[in-house]
Amino acid sequence: MPPQLPSPDLKNLLTALRAESALMLDFANDLTTQQWNSPSRATGWTVADIVGHIGSTAHNFYIPAGIRAARQPSLEKANEGPVRVRRGWDREQVMDEFEKSTRSVANMLAFVRHTPLRSLPTRLNELGTYPLGLLIGGALAFDLHTHLRHDIAPALGVSAPETDADRMRAVLTWMTAVLSNQTKAAPSTGIEAGLTLTLTGPGGGSWRVDETGLASSAQRPTAAHITAPAITFPDWGTRRSSWHDSPLQIDGDHEMASRYLNTVNVI
Repeated sequence: MPPQLPSPDLKNLLTALRAESALMLDFANDLTTQQWNSPSRATGWTVADIVGHIGSTAHNFYIPAGIRAARQPSLEKANEGPVRVRRGWDREQVMDEFEKSTRSVANMLAFVRHTPLRSLPTRLNELGTYPLGLLIGGALAFDLHTHLRHDIAPALGVSAPETDADRMRAVLTWMTAVLSNQTKAAPSTGIEAGLTLTLTGPGGGSWRVDETGLASSAQRPTAAHITAPAITFPDWGTRRSSWHDSPLQIDGDHEMASRYLNTVNVI
């Protein structure tokens, strides 16, 4: 993670991770067999596939194969293999791995956050390098929060579970870290003039964006200002929906801000 962003609040990430794991566990256990096998909004994946994906992702945090998976050039391709394997498992096996693996990862973060390992630079496929503590807590909390609310609940036609400021803050901590790496690796045209990204509501904040990535918002002027509700960012910020269709406001250099928004794709 670039040094402009503040050190992640690992206590908050741990709390969010445990809360989201418990929520997904209860939600998935209450599903009917038909719902469990229904298509989700994640292309090509059923609800069962998503639960299996999260369980396998958590499992990879503490086995050697996880290191190899994180070195592959594409995160999305690395995710497909474990999902295919788990399609041959019964529901009880998938849920058992999910429960044990997410609990183990939370316990790992509870330990790591009190040691120097929390700052160990760790690579995640094409998404760049992150402090180990942020990677453990942020990536999984983001996955749980986003898949449940934007891929599973809407596909089943049920109300998405409510979130809160602390969990949204955890999700945005991860998303802005990924976005910062992506912005620095491939700056959009004109971004050196700077823009301000403000996400309003519970868990929100404000960040300066330029060719060096994201930083906590400073007093320096920027050429454009993007404002949107924080709760919508996991949807349009991952291209599950188009930013054009989101309750988003651009002030200042609309063309430059639009070019930048067209590059945003936090995976």
